[in-house]
Amino acid sequence: MKTKNDRAAFHKLQEYQRRSEVFKPGTGASGSHSQEWSGVTFRLGDSRLACNIEKIQEILPIPSATPVPGAKPWILGLANVRGNLMTIIDLGWYLEGTQSQLTPRSRLLSTGPQKSPVGLLIDEVFGQRHFLNSDAGDAELPENSSLRPLVRRQHRLGSESWQELDLDQLFKTTEFLNGAAT
Repeated sequence: MKTKNDRAAFHKLQEYQRRSEVFKPGTGASGSHSQEWSGVTFRLGDSRLACNIEKIQEILPIPSATPVPGAKPWILGLANVRGNLMTIIDLGWYLEGTQSQLTPRSRLLSTGPQKSPVGLLIDEVFGQRHFLNSDAGDAELPENSSLRPLVRRQHRLGSESWQELDLDQLFKTTEFLNGAAT
């Protein structure tokens, strides 16, 4: 015997189905075009970050890397990834000054400026998310956060908040570009 709550839940599911059948990505509820931003979401230490999906070529397990003599310690080395040399960077070490701990969830975000492959070591990947630009706002970071120069916006998705890491800005940073140890 169906209860009143069962019927209400069933009608709610029917409403969701009807709405999903007419929904077109990139449009709002009124059918007008809305601006979406797609990102790869991940964790770096205690920070929940997202970076533009168009800047990520792929997400990789951690390959073995050959150390580079004379490089800063956060440059873990060079790895051969399908015949291409990739510079492996411990992003947490670069930003926070503390070496990242490798876990089964650790991954590389394959990216890089002008076809110079760079693998950014991060702690965990959550996947791809689509955000509405209307849900984005100014980043809320502590004054002493090392992410401040690289994060200007944050995206809200339900109860979650994701700081948008600007990879273009990272690749313009003098210290990042100069990996030679002093």
